[in-house]
Amino acid sequence: MEALLNDQSKAVRLKTLEKLVAAHPAPKSGGHVNNHIHTFYSFSPYSPTMAIWMARQNGLTTAGIMDHDSVAGCREFIEAGKIAGIATTIGVECRVSFADTTLRGRRINNPDQDSIAYVTIHAIPHKNIDKVAAFFAPYTEKRNERNRKMVAKINALTPIQIDFDRDVVPLSKLDEGGSVTERHILFALANKMLAYTDDICGFLESLGVQISDKARAQLSDPDNAIRAYDLLGVLKSSFIEMIYIDAKEECPDVREIVKLSHEIGAILGYAYLGDVGDSVTGDKKTQKFEDDYLPTLFEVISALGFDAVTYMPSRNTMEQLVRLKEFCTQYGLMEISGEDINSPRQSFICEALQNPMFANLIESTWALIRHENGEE
Repeated sequence: MEALLNDQSKAVRLKTLEKLVAAHPAPKSGGHVNNHIHTFYSFSPYSPTMAIWMARQNGLTTAGIMDHDSVAGCREFIEAGKIAGIATTIGVECRVSFADTTLRGRRINNPDQDSIAYVTIHAIPHKNIDKVAAFFAPYTEKRNERNRKMVAKINALTPIQIDFDRDVVPLSKLDEGGSVTERHILFALANKMLAYTDDICGFLESLGVQISDKARAQLSDPDNAIRAYDLLGVLKSSFIEMIYIDAKEECPDVREIVKLSHEIGAILGYAYLGDVGDSVTGDKKTQKFEDDYLPTLFEVISALGFDAVTYMPSRNTMEQLVRLKEFCTQYGLMEISGEDINSPRQSFICEALQNPMFANLIESTWALIRHENGEE
């Protein structure tokens, strides 16, 4: 029955959840929260309903949907949360341009491009879901123009040929308001690679792709049921730079997002990445980001009107997190956290939140929920 939680029909997904919840008492809650769960409306193994079921089975008390450039899964997520007894919060993640700020030319929190950064809009009032969808619709069209060009670059670089409409789009929920991301393109490529050769590591190396020892072991395991996702991680880390085309028209100026967030009564967060060493998510190479100019970053986002900073405690060192929290306090910015879920290897539970120094992140989650429901 669990497989039906990812059925193509939303009605089937929700009805199945009702049956599963009725048949299986909820596990003991661990008090866990997660505000950053992606669904298959951007890229994820999970439908909004399946994401809620996974949250319930992992003992979460709250769960937050955070798809890229899409709010198409939000209503289902809310409904599924009510069925499962999981408090929910909804949001959207997007890339914005800081080119018209003093951060121009910086590698901010985007591994692939300077001057472009990821931001998050949290606690969207439900009455404004359609307004957010309408805002992102033209940017999605621009994004797909670039997506097609990246697919063409793959076809020129490899003997594997991908058709954007036939191989990539069906992996997304584009016709329902979802968005096609680079991960969809790379996942289509991963599936084709696995069908193309048994020597996947040798094939990757022939393309000039670097493979870590950990990834090599995963890709060489014949019993690995999620090899395609592990291969996606390798491609995202080491192959994407070969085919990446800078995002331009699809990235609104940061001030447009600030304006939108304020107009709809949401909470706008900057997504802190921090200098990366050994990537916890397995899809980022060693790289420097905001840490060298954090004071400037906070000056800019504070002046622009950001409300919060969101971060993953499990992804950064304690030294990075202490420094980050100090800046949040200095500038009066809310701290929000969530584990970035888009792979079956990623845990819905952030054990780092058990540290008392992060108790405020649990409190802020409930504040998001109250704000979203108009209670504060």
